[in-house]
Amino acid sequence: MTLLSDRLRAGSRDAPAFTAWASALVTGFGSNIANNLPVGVLSGAAIQIDSPPPLITDAVLIGVDLGPNLSVTGSLATVLWLVALRREGEHVSALQFLNLAR
Repeated sequence: MTLLSDRLRAGSRDAPAFTAWASALVTGFGSNIANNLPVGVLSGAAIQIDSPPPLITDAVLIGVDLGPNLSVTGSLATVLWLVALRREGEHVSALQFLNLAR
């Protein structure tokens, strides 16, 4: 945990814009892979240890929020909906889902 907060502190001091982008991308992909709840808790704890500038905090929150939308399986709610639809005999592919989500 302190490793993450140390990285955020150093990055916000040396290259705040790059750190914001990197934080958003890492939390976005992380929340897509591991679900946004554990990634959000981990990110929130790292932010609370050493409060980075609002630019970086906002980027982390955006990454956690948008990350599950990167793929069909990134969100538990989407997976549950797909299971319910398939149980009713409907088949929705990932491509169809992405076309509907736009």
